[in-house]
Amino acid sequence: MRHAAALLFVLLASACGGSNTESTPPPAAPPAPVSTPGAPQDQEIARVLDDWHAAAAQANEERYFAHFAPYGVFLGTDGKERWTVAEFRAYAHPFFARGRAWSFRSTRRASTFVKDVAWFDEDLDTPNLGPARGSGVLVRDDKSAWKIAQYNLSVPIPNERFKDVKELISKPAPSTPAPTP
Repeated sequence: MRHAAALLFVLLASACGGSNTESTPPPAAPPAPVSTPGAPQDQEIARVLDDWHAAAAQANEERYFAHFAPYGVFLGTDGKERWTVAEFRAYAHPFFARGRAWSFRSTRRASTFVKDVAWFDEDLDTPNLGPARGSGVLVRDDKSAWKIAQYNLSVPIPNERFKDVKELISKPAPSTPAPTP
């Protein structure tokens, strides 16, 4: 029986990479996320997002959409709203063209980084949605500028009100255009 156990050990050792004399180092661990409020990267993200929100409030369409990565995505509050940059720009253009888009002001923001990727969440003060939340991902482009790869806009629902809201959103709604941001 001991011989069978020894043979099994040798076979398993062979299948797992050979002898004890050669050891393969484990794969390198990915970099750990870093979240350091007030750090220069945090301030860079804040500047980008604050300017993006300001561009919307000033109806500056060029500046607003320049903050997106070319492959960026905007997810709106309606479950049907998943816009590529081109789709979102086509939808938003009439708002910018009238000289008044929307106004979101961040009241709290947190960012986390791994190399050239940052993800964030922010609480928003908005005149039309009330309290809202934004979250997303920014990536550093080849010019070292942070660009929005994904932005998610949501309206937080207090847990004690969720049952009421669930009943409302579970009913089939009439077919209507996407809501105004």
